[in-house]
Amino acid sequence: MSWWERRVVPRLVEKALSSGDVRRERTLVCEGLSGRVLEIGFGSGMNLSHLPASVTAVDAVEPSDLGWEMSAARRGTASVPVSRVGLDGQRVDADSSAYDAVLCTFSLCTIPDAALAAREMARTVRPGGTVHVLEHGLSPDAGVARWQRRLDPIEKRVAGGCHLTRDPVALLEQAGLEIVDRTERYLPGPAVARPWVYGYRILARRPAEV
Repeated sequence: MSWWERRVVPRLVEKALSSGDVRRERTLVCEGLSGRVLEIGFGSGMNLSHLPASVTAVDAVEPSDLGWEMSAARRGTASVPVSRVGLDGQRVDADSSAYDAVLCTFSLCTIPDAALAAREMARTVRPGGTVHVLEHGLSPDAGVARWQRRLDPIEKRVAGGCHLTRDPVALLEQAGLEIVDRTERYLPGPAVARPWVYGYRILARRPAEV
């Protein structure tokens, strides 16, 4: 990671993703989580306060040491044990079917090989287990999508590898997960912000083995 990615991007992410609208989306995407949860892209722990009481433990994959340091206070007051188990969502050091659920918020946009990360989610969750994803990505509106493609190279440089043009629904489906529920919408804000705020809230499931 560059100095910018190590020392600045985690603070920018904390600031950008702390709005009331995003917090409400975090609460919604965490509904139904239970048991042992793998969180890919833990960041500064902003999802911890939204976890339902049915969660018993969180294993965190987080590449940023600063992000992990920033999460200390939240981890200290969390109602469940939290362990950092890896740095790379593309290669999770866990057995197949190890988790009851997987949570990933605003991270598929940044992971270099998002398709590989989605396959790791599908591998590590148990058959019948759920994958909960909150993400921004490609807009269905042609005009907005054109701007997203134009801005994508700049976004990647400024925002630590973040992409504006990924389709998280397609990534999960291609990984073999079933989409159970999805909500897509622009978060509130001025029209000029639309390339950044087309949101996806997705509940997927690993098919049960026959």
